[in-house]
Amino acid sequence: MLTGVTRPAQHSTPALRLLLDLLAQGAAAEEFDRPAADARQAGASAAELAEITEAAAVALRIRRTLGQHRVREAQLTALFDTASDLAALRDLDAVLRAIVHRAKLLLGTDVTYLSLNDDAAGDTYMRVTDGSVAEAFQRVRLGMGEGLGGLVAQTARPYATGDYQADTRFHHTTTIDSAVLDEGLRAILGVPLRLGARIIGVLYAADRSPREFTATEVALLSSLADHAAIAIDGARLLEETRAALVDLNAASETIRTHSEAMRRAEEAHDQLTDLVLQGGGADDVAAALADILDGGILIHDADGAELARARAEPLPQPIPAVSASRARGRAVPLDGTWVCAVLAGPELLGSIALTGRAGLADADRLLFERAGVVTALLMLLRRSVAETEDRVRGELLGDLLARTGDPGTLAARARRLGVNLNRRHSVFVAHSEVAPRHRLLAASARSAQALNGLAGLHHDHVVLVAPSDAPGPSAQTLAAELGQAVGFPVTVGAAGPATGPAELPDAHREADRCLSALRALGRTGSGGAVADLGFIGVLLGDQADLGGYVRRTLGPVLDYDSRRGTDLVTTLDAYFAEGASLTRTKTLLHVHVNTVVQRLERIGRLLGPDWNAPARTLEIQLALRLHRLTQGPRP
Repeated sequence: MLTGVTRPAQHSTPALRLLLDLLAQGAAAEEFDRPAADARQAGASAAELAEITEAAAVALRIRRTLGQHRVREAQLTALFDTASDLAALRDLDAVLRAIVHRAKLLLGTDVTYLSLNDDAAGDTYMRVTDGSVAEAFQRVRLGMGEGLGGLVAQTARPYATGDYQADTRFHHTTTIDSAVLDEGLRAILGVPLRLGARIIGVLYAADRSPREFTATEVALLSSLADHAAIAIDGARLLEETRAALVDLNAASETIRTHSEAMRRAEEAHDQLTDLVLQGGGADDVAAALADILDGGILIHDADGAELARARAEPLPQPIPAVSASRARGRAVPLDGTWVCAVLAGPELLGSIALTGRAGLADADRLLFERAGVVTALLMLLRRSVAETEDRVRGELLGDLLARTGDPGTLAARARRLGVNLNRRHSVFVAHSEVAPRHRLLAASARSAQALNGLAGLHHDHVVLVAPSDAPGPSAQTLAAELGQAVGFPVTVGAAGPATGPAELPDAHREADRCLSALRALGRTGSGGAVADLGFIGVLLGDQADLGGYVRRTLGPVLDYDSRRGTDLVTTLDAYFAEGASLTRTKTLLHVHVNTVVQRLERIGRLLGPDWNAPARTLEIQLALRLHRLTQGPRP
């Protein structure tokens, strides 16, 4: 050994110095044979040559040790650089690509790749590759225990093979072997990616030619896998954190939007509630709601009658949508119109329809539904007031028709309800064969209020007393209005006009008889007074207006005779008396037959073309007889 040489020979000292220079220069291994060769040529002794040869061997060992240290230092530096690079990455895909690329550089293999475990599927799947060219290899999945990678994932231990296809230690499958063969891989090293005791995947390094992986390479790839597992977990946690932040932001925005919608709905609810409590009606609620929701509003009652409308065209109540809304307890869309049932508990009070807002956001939908609650409050208040007022009006009407109480007291009670009994009033009795009586009564009450009259039930009939000087035409109008309101034909008998409480009971009895006559005559769904029933009205009337009947039937002929001095009435009377025979009529009148014809043509122009119809001739003949009785015999 060099330490045992105390007095180097003449030729060994320069040789030893040269060996040190070669070490310092990092010369190639073959250069370390040169000092011994130079000493041999210079005539060095055998002892000197042995000493130089031993020193060269020691120098080569030192050189190998230094080389190993440099490689280890480079590997450690690379690992530190890798850890630094991975720590700087935030995207999971970028982290995975960086891991396999750095593994490829450190081990100098043809291909590196990484698979991650799928806990749900119970296998491990290829996630990232570097240097791979086969598409099937990049999509391969390995069951736990299958192939080299599946075994690493299952056992959590590194495995290496110099020639995979020929290695019988692994469970070969057609899918895996085919993918490895497509890629052309021979030597494969796989190490587990660990997070504590949990294996999250496998990191691989592979060559397309056979080779043996050293323990140092296995340790190096394992160290890189440890760093990679931490980086993968960090990137995954970061992604989860980002996703959680996104969800949190979305939740915060949802909460903010919901809070804003609730605030807006509460403000609108308070506004509409105050409107109702301050005495606002359905029209006011519809107008306010139309402004709030920027659309058209229609409010219907439970029977489908329109109560109010704002910024919208008339629209029948959509019964199917109302039923659907009632069942779900939510507003529902129908052909571009939103419909919300107005409920008081299980009871259907009516509905609200919103037009012009086909797409309704959740906030506006909530507001619209809250408007249904306010509308229910309005309808309940209206119903309570209406029921009270109808009861008061009905009681007054009953007292009037039954002659109960002092007329002055009855008139005073009527004035408190806005009804002036000193005006001329007509009495109307309404009946429907199909419509429920409560619906007919409600519709009559609305009509009575509009006319400043009274309505109620009396002797099982709906009776209405309202200002009118023409009971017949008024009855026709009322029959049409009530029929439209209840959706079924309504027949109305009328009488009057009557002035003061004392005359109303008699008018009621006549109107009731008129209703019976209308129904008996098959005039269901129409309205009229006794005067409109011809001679039947004369028979039904308490005080038969014979002169009025004659005037209504023969008025044009009587007026013509009066103006012209003619006697068409006598000709008409003779014509009917002789059984409508022209010959006998001309004989009775002592005129020519053409004269009779001319007179009858004039009568036809005065009374109308149907004057000779059977039904009309009966009316005319009765009027002629009454005229003859009241005027006395004519020559």
